[in-house]
Formats: sequence, C-alpha cells, structure tokens
Amino acid sequence: MLKRRSVVAFLLMVGVAPALAHGAPRGEAKGTVAGKSIVVDYGRPSLAGRDMLGKAEVGTPWRMGADGPTTLTTEADLKFGAALVPKGSYVLKATKTSPDQWALNVVGKDGTGVADVPFVSGALPDSVETFTIEIHADKNTGDIELKWGVTSLKAAFTAP
Repeated sequence: MLKRRSVVAFLLMVGVAPALAHGAPRGEAKGTVAGKSIVVDYGRPSLAGRDMLGKAEVGTPWRMGADGPTTLTTEADLKFGAALVPKGSYVLKATKTSPDQWALNVVGKDGTGVADVPFVSGALPDSVETFTIEIHADKNTGDIELKWGVTSLKAAFTAP
C-alpha cells in the first residue's frame, strides 16, 4: 500500500511540477465604470534585478506582461481622449514611442488597431518587483495604470 502511494505521489509530482515551474502567474485588474465591468487579464513577470522597461526598444510593441496576450474586456464604451473603444474584448499592448514616453495600443481580436493612447509616465516611490496593472474607476471616469520597477504608466478614460 505504501509503495503504491509513493508511486502515485511521484507521478503527481512529475506531472504538476513542470506546470508550476513554467511561466509567470496571471493577474486580473477589475473595475466598474458607469455601472459596467472592465477586466484586464495579464501575465505578471518579475524584474529579478532587470530594468525591463528600460530595455524596451522605441517603436516595438510590448505585450504588457508574460506568457500570452494581455486582454481587456469591457461592458462599457470607453473613451481615451478622442479615441472611442466600443464595448467588447481587445488585446492590449504598449509601445515605447521615445526614450521616456509610451503609448497604450488597443487592438481588436482580428489584429486591427482600435486606438493608440499616450500614457502619462510617473515615478513610483517604491519599486514594484512584479508587473502590476490596476484599474481605478469612479462613476464615469477612470484610468488603467501599469506599475513596474519605479515606473507608473497611466491612461485615463471616460464612459461617454
């Protein structure tokens, strides 16, 4: 009986350990604007002593996370400045537009660009080791904020 338990435990460990060791954990940012849900699903890599945002090349889109696309699902129409993002599901990317500026890229599931929104960049008081996305929303306004290292990138939106 003990031998069979040991074999079962070993097989479970061999099957589960690679899955646990592979990839970054997933994160989810949630908010409510105009009474409707907004959800961002993303991978959460760690810095591990690196300056990942500093290594990004100007003009090259970044998937804003790890191990798969970052997705936005919104039940509300969102307006980022003059750009309207109709309710639905999208892929989010970020592009470094100059050495110290970034843009949020909202892309349709078919790969069509929907909006490119300048991020407002700021410095965080403490370094954030694991990539984090937050949604801050209140009534009809809000923002999506990316935090990594000592950098904060925010894109404000309204629900028209």
